[in-house]
Amino acid sequence: MTSAPAATRLRTARAVAAAALALGLAAGPLAAPAVAATTAPAADTGTGTGGPDAAALRAALAGLPDREATAALVRVGGDGTWHGTAGVRDLRSGAPALEHARFRAGSTTKIVTAALVLQLAAEKRIDLDGTVQTYLPGLLTDDFEPITVRQLLNFTSGLQPGASLGDSVEAGFPHRFETLTPREVVAASVAKGPRHRPGERQHYGNIHYTVLGMLIEKVTGDTYAHQAAVRIFAPLGMRHTSFPVGADPRVHGPHNRGYEEIDGRLVDVTEWNMSDRWAVGDMISTTADLERLIVALFRGRVVPEPQLREMFTVPDLPGATMAAALERHEVNGKVIWGKTGARPGYHTVVAATRDLSRTLVYSVNATDAKGDGLGIVQRFAFPAFNR
Repeated sequence: MTSAPAATRLRTARAVAAAALALGLAAGPLAAPAVAATTAPAADTGTGTGGPDAAALRAALAGLPDREATAALVRVGGDGTWHGTAGVRDLRSGAPALEHARFRAGSTTKIVTAALVLQLAAEKRIDLDGTVQTYLPGLLTDDFEPITVRQLLNFTSGLQPGASLGDSVEAGFPHRFETLTPREVVAASVAKGPRHRPGERQHYGNIHYTVLGMLIEKVTGDTYAHQAAVRIFAPLGMRHTSFPVGADPRVHGPHNRGYEEIDGRLVDVTEWNMSDRWAVGDMISTTADLERLIVALFRGRVVPEPQLREMFTVPDLPGATMAAALERHEVNGKVIWGKTGARPGYHTVVAATRDLSRTLVYSVNATDAKGDGLGIVQRFAFPAFNR
């Protein structure tokens, strides 16, 4: 990356200062930030003719940091490639965002969980029509009708949300170093009784994949994290993807810090124990590693046919959009399959056309990462599929 002109660096530094001072900065609490005047503008690289709309992608990254995000890493592949990095590593120093940074990948973790279950199904160790009651006896009460593994995969199980340490970033922040076990999460769901009969409706939620994580451990006699490592991360060369050990709240290795607006102030939320999200959202990764995952998955190198079809089969129910971990979208006339992920301070998208003519992975350090995410997706995801 070439050095930015002094005038550009100064303008960017002022933008950092404006963004930080307009909202105020705290990390626990912290004092007001001291912002260095040596930040860098967005950098991008691209190859291929007839590839992604580079101008639109550059426009999406322009002006970072701003009120929506402090940093963004965007990686587009398929017919032509484009990589862009913008923003700052942290608001205190104003150091440029790291292109190969690790980040909390949130619910894109569900892609890994679904893939593990479908691998085990291909090995005939799990029957997708088998029931939770058979595989995990005693987990559910007699109030529940038989729930199949497939119904967990496609979010039609009828399970209600489980326990959490806060339904919002604001509520969860004081509890960010506490722990909930998967059994505690599920027990709270079970205590509420069923939301609806299995297979009757689709309701996206974490609880389905918490149970799938427990199923993986029961069937393999191994930890979920180790199964993910040996079955997916290592074979695909995802060297920078892992799960925290236990309740470790840190992101190890190079990373851009995450911030959330809480009570009108930007709060550093980088350190946070996400173990209660476990098999549904605890993964730490990079854009390059997640690109490896989606490409290998769609090519049938992770999950074999016919099990792979589960990831592209939306149940025939009113309003259903989710298959096994992947959601179907139409953007600019293209059918896109992907998954969003949101953890405090980090918003992630993994998406691709079925033929891999266009792939997208991004990590955005959004200041409202746990909001509805629509504005972030429209800004950073849609331009990748302009043409």
